[in-house]
Order: sequence, then structure tokens, then C-alpha cells
Amino acid sequence: MCKTCGCATLASYTVHSGAISPVTHHHGDHEQRQTIEVMEDLLANNDRVAAHNREHFNHHGVLAINLMSAPGSGKTSLLEATIDALKDRCRIAVIEGDLETENDAVRIRAKGVPAVQITTGQACHLDADMVHRALHQLDLSSLDLVFIENVGNLVCPASFDLGQTMNVVLLSPPEGDDKPAKYPVMFRKADLVLLAKSDLLGLLDDFDVDSAESRIRGLANPAPLLPVSARRPETLSAWLAWLAALMPGTRQVVA
Repeated sequence: MCKTCGCATLASYTVHSGAISPVTHHHGDHEQRQTIEVMEDLLANNDRVAAHNREHFNHHGVLAINLMSAPGSGKTSLLEATIDALKDRCRIAVIEGDLETENDAVRIRAKGVPAVQITTGQACHLDADMVHRALHQLDLSSLDLVFIENVGNLVCPASFDLGQTMNVVLLSPPEGDDKPAKYPVMFRKADLVLLAKSDLLGLLDDFDVDSAESRIRGLANPAPLLPVSARRPETLSAWLAWLAALMPGTRQVVA
């Protein structure tokens, strides 16, 4: 795995100016057995840190949502629309993951909520340690909801627990309705699937909503499939209601 996605090349991270950046450590080739052992150790350590993150979230009563999708599916745009709908009724922060740039964090901060940018360098996913370091920059006692926008990738993010409460996966019409079948691990782990950019359904005749849902059900996953569009706030009501049901102690989320 380390040869294909660079996961094992990232052993530590530095924090500066509200961002987290990698310190890379290069290593030679491993034999297959050694690679498996390294990955087993990596995932076991990740799970320990994820459990610690989960303790933090639970202690403070914070709902943590891990947003995952392919690049360009509209995660950040959805977050912006969600923040607009909730920021007067719910205390929100965002952890952003990208290989480079603070572009998405800048967009989120412009909405008036704190955002910590994690730049992963070569790693194609966030891991629990990255999120743990980001949490040190947030006051969880003053928050109700933390969104973790994972790196755009339908493969590796599904393998790394971050300590989140729920996994939300976005699927957009331009990607095709066969993605749940092509990337089963990601969609099998989804607690909710959002059909993002749903306003494009009338323009694209090669995306069948029923087929997408059938493929999700074929993975033995009963997760709801909800259409949303960041451009049409009226489409967000079911998504906001889903969040509200997970935050019973906060102010009413849905107007």
C-alpha cells in the first residue's frame, strides 16, 4: 500500500499558522511480507489514536462528520451551504484535508467559522493522528459540530478511522451511478450517502438514481440516499434534519 499511495512515507507533521504540513521520511523498498506488517502496525496505531479522538468528541458532546468523496464532487460547496443554514443555530468548525493549498479552509473561514487546514503532501487520505493534531487547534467545549473534509479519493480514506461519529459519502451525477459498485469499501462504510449536485440530474441523462441506490443496497448497506444541491438551499432540508437527529442537545437545526 505504501508504494501505491505513499501512506507509509508520512510519519510526522508540523503545525504552523493554523495549518498542518507533513515532514516526509523516505525509505527503500519493502518485501511484500514487510509491507503487510508495516500496514498492520500503521492501521493498529491509527485505530488507537482514533479511539482517543472519539473520546474527545464524546466528552464534549461534539458530533464529528467525516465527509468523503471523489475530487470535485462538491464537498466544500456543500459545507458552505450547510454552514449558511446552521451557523446561527449550531456551533461549527471544519477540519480540511488536501494534498496542498489552504484554498478550502479559506473558503470556510470566510463563512465565519474556524477551519484548520491539513496539507498531507503525498498522502491521499487523512489519518487519526493528523486529525488529533488539528483538534489541538479547536476548542471542542465551544462546538456542537465538526466536519472533517477528507482528501478527495474513493479508496484510501475508507480504511482509516478518524474517530468520527458518522461517515458521509458524496456521489455526484458527473461521476456515474456505478461508483458504489466500483468502490464498495467506501460506500459500504457510509452512514449516509448524499447525491450532490442533484440540480444536474435534469441535464445528465446517463445517471440513474435508482441504479445508484440499488448498488448501495447490493452492498448490504441501508444508509439513506439523499439528493442535495449547494445551489438550491431548499434541497438541504433532509440533510439538515439528519444532522439535527444526531444533535438532540443543540438548538433546533431545521427552520
